[in-house]
Amino acid sequence: MRKFLGLVGAVALLAACETAPTDGANANASGDAAAQKLGPAAGSAQDFVVNVGDRVFFGFDQYNISADARSTLEKQAMWLKKFPGVTIVLEGHADERGTREYNLALGERRANAAKEYLVSLGVDAMRIKTISYGKERPVALGHNEAAWTQNRRAVTVVTVGAGS
Repeated sequence: MRKFLGLVGAVALLAACETAPTDGANANASGDAAAQKLGPAAGSAQDFVVNVGDRVFFGFDQYNISADARSTLEKQAMWLKKFPGVTIVLEGHADERGTREYNLALGERRANAAKEYLVSLGVDAMRIKTISYGKERPVALGHNEAAWTQNRRAVTVVTVGAGS
């Protein structure tokens, strides 16, 4: 009889271990999966960075728009047309070589070149502001071509109306 009761107890214990999670646990797990699939909110600054790309790069001492830069700016223009309530700031940057004044002017030319291209693609110029940081805000530290290449850039920053 003890063996029988022990067997019934063991079966009951195993059955308790195999119970399905409560509805709350299922809802939480499916909610987490849904959140992972959704990604950034459409029209948000994060959506712009992740799904479009926020920067274009320039050659040494140049501000002309390369083929790679045109491709990125074309994606930006399509995104901006899709979200007409969004305004942006185009930040122009330079590498560390050259004087502060020269690099501020070069950064301004880079930001304006990107702006002019976006405007040529149908983005309203009133939605775009420009600023130059010259060499004051490097994204890569270092005194070599790898760092300089990353610092010669224009960055598009979503400022107003994100999510509209």
